[in-house]
Amino acid sequence: MELRPADSVHIDRAIAEALAAEAAGNLPVGAVLAIGEEVVAAAGNALLVPAYDPGRHAEIEAIRRVPRERWPEAAAMTCYTTLEPCVMCMGALLLHGVRRVVFGAVDPTGGAGPVLEHLPAYYERGVMSWVGPVAAARCDPLHARVHARFVGLPCGARE
Repeated sequence: MELRPADSVHIDRAIAEALAAEAAGNLPVGAVLAIGEEVVAAAGNALLVPAYDPGRHAEIEAIRRVPRERWPEAAAMTCYTTLEPCVMCMGALLLHGVRRVVFGAVDPTGGAGPVLEHLPAYYERGVMSWVGPVAAARCDPLHARVHARFVGLPCGARE
């Protein structure tokens, strides 16, 4: 696992974003997009508040907050997130050109890590670095709270 000096600082910020999201009534997931020491954008999950929207994952919210003029630097960005990204978020990060993801907790039921090995050749297999879990002791309890609430939501319900 390739860790960099700024990784722990940015994971701490992602955890703070997750706790703020939870305090606002959302699921406790946070994400930060950074280049080196600089935070480019940060956000928490917004799936429930202000209104139910199953696409408002923390990573997507952070992507939406990146200033347009920063996208040419996407290959230098790292996404730090408290929970291993799902397929939707991994795809959005991949399509935006973010080449590194660092996550705090593994999501064995919804994490996209296993999908990376099956990307079409167009995506130049291996272009995305997937690093984690890097903060399981602090992020696993967040994941447990996400899971407990998620299964009761329309997007989490299983027949």
